[in-house]
Amino acid sequence: MHHRWIRREITLKTAAGLMACLLVGIVSHAGGRMNDSRTDSAGAEFHMARVKYRTFGGGGSHGYYQPWWAIDYPLAEEHFFPALRRMTNLTVDDEEAHLELTDKRIFDYPFLFLQQPGRGNWRPTSEEAANLREHLLRGGFLLIDDLHGEYDWSIFEAAIRRVFPDRPIVEIPEDDPLMHVFFDLDERTPIPGERHLRMSRGGQIVAQMEGQPHWRGIYNDHHDLMVAINFNSDMGDSWEHADDPFYPVPMTALGYKLGTNYIIYAMTH
Repeated sequence: MHHRWIRREITLKTAAGLMACLLVGIVSHAGGRMNDSRTDSAGAEFHMARVKYRTFGGGGSHGYYQPWWAIDYPLAEEHFFPALRRMTNLTVDDEEAHLELTDKRIFDYPFLFLQQPGRGNWRPTSEEAANLREHLLRGGFLLIDDLHGEYDWSIFEAAIRRVFPDRPIVEIPEDDPLMHVFFDLDERTPIPGERHLRMSRGGQIVAQMEGQPHWRGIYNDHHDLMVAINFNSDMGDSWEHADDPFYPVPMTALGYKLGTNYIIYAMTH
């Protein structure tokens, strides 16, 4: 399949309504479906595809149990996508695709989302690695999330080296356009998963992370990010638990900001 990426200018709405967007995350009912009447069609500007890979076991919350590649689904997207609409003028398809890297339809989705590559023991085959490399070199974007600890990092690093054995994984600098394309993200604050939260003796909710947070990436020859990696951070949980009174509202706000920046960056670079 010979797909050419189409770049276009995206007009952005004001970000002043972020707190209103957070309210979107608390209107889902117990079944997990958003009580939002607006859904965008297949002609929407933004479509997301989760990378589906072979794994054993899984996890979840709110009554959902998913394989590791689908962790946080469906609540994360159901909370975040309506907020993304309200923070930008993007039309967003509510129904994301779940695709293996051998599926040629990945070339129809410039934005790929891959979660839990460490715990899920992501090990792409030669064919999968080649397809992902071609996807990214054509202008696609891969976001890695929910990756914690040095052991899980070693699993992910070995996997991504099969895709790009000759390109370094580097720290994303603070002045990178990714950090300022929509929201200015000047502080490197780790986003905890729900499992990282504890109640202190004083009644404060505190996070016990599994290491220092890092925002890492792989760049193409034009110094545009192709792969972005949230290491020791869990953006997906900040979306999923937007309606959970135990989960800190500032962390959901930060997760919404970071997710929006990734998407706007991917669509404009």
